Amino acid sequence: MGRIVLVTGVARQLGSRFVRRLARDPGVERVVAVDAVRPEQDLGGAEFVAADIRQPAIGRVLAEHAVDTVVHMDVSGTALGGGSRGTVKETNVIGTMQLLGACQKSPTVKRLVVKSSTNVYGSAPRDPAVFGETTPPKSLPGGGFAKDAVEVEGYVRGFARRRPDVAVCILRFANILGPTGDTSLAEYFSLPVLPTVFGYDPRLQFVHEDDVLDVLALAAYEAEPKAPSSGTFNIAGDGVLLLSQCARRLGRPTVPVLLPAVTWAGTALRTVGLTDFSPEQLRLLTHGRVVSTGRMRETLGFTPRYSTAETFTEFVRDRGAGLLPPERVAAAVDRVAALPFVARAASAAAGGPGTGGGPEPAGASGAAASGTAAASGADERRSDQRR
Repeated sequence: MGRIVLVTGVARQLGSRFVRRLARDPGVERVVAVDAVRPEQDLGGAEFVAADIRQPAIGRVLAEHAVDTVVHMDVSGTALGGGSRGTVKETNVIGTMQLLGACQKSPTVKRLVVKSSTNVYGSAPRDPAVFGETTPPKSLPGGGFAKDAVEVEGYVRGFARRRPDVAVCILRFANILGPTGDTSLAEYFSLPVLPTVFGYDPRLQFVHEDDVLDVLALAAYEAEPKAPSSGTFNIAGDGVLLLSQCARRLGRPTVPVLLPAVTWAGTALRTVGLTDFSPEQLRLLTHGRVVSTGRMRETLGFTPRYSTAETFTEFVRDRGAGLLPPERVAAAVDRVAALPFVARAASAAAGGPGTGGGPEPAGASGAAASGTAAASGADERRSDQRR
């Protein structure tokens, strides 16, 4: 007998892709796809059940299908089909409470996998350089999706204490990007011009949609309660990117503005429906966030196929170049770096002739040695072209 897996949140692109993957797996006997609205995407061989997880009826679905594995993906920061923020919060928090209550009463459920987010760590000026799974945030999220995720994880931990026989796995995903990404950060990167906070260049991490599906499958297939895939894990690609590097790779100009003006601009963009420039996203684009993925590799045994940089490269390829094609930006930076006065200034800053230091190579490489932004951008562009 194979597994009987129930997946929530299948009306979203990521959820429907995961359901199709499960339906093709020979180790899965049946897939029960649950959402309040019928998905537009094909679900393969999965059985769709129209059910709102905010209602007690979800308990009957678990009982009727004798579900043994639950993958809770209906935890999201964006509304589906023009819904309100209030609806999103109810689905995230109330829906999770109802689902956990149903799982607690079900004698057949033996495994629970919850899709969470690194947003639980927040973003603050005094944050540690890297967050581990047990690192407490300097400032707890005060609202938005980040607060929802904190509450959801609290309910899940309570469920794990009440049902120690159920293997519980919480996956905290970094910013998810991919061809079907519908996150608020993907919407931000799709703007023709990117508003940024003056004086800040935050570090960002990304995880590719394909890696999200892979690790969800890995966590869902492990049966034993004492298996390594029980616990909480940060999920992100290797490395980090600065926001300025992301903008250059996208070929989109940035508009640095003071923090109060960014807040006003975010409200305006949210009002006209261009992007959900929420306060939590503004904090992320100001202070950034980086998490450790050691437990993901050593305990969960998962290695992402895409690094942070490769994930973003795939995202750029799907979305297309912006107003400033990266190749032209790289060529312009090369020309500026090759100007005689730029080369002399770079050589002097690096301790070359005239400063008492040894000779320094001229041109763009000399500028890169001095750490100038121009040559750094050129090196980055050339690296992208080689890939």
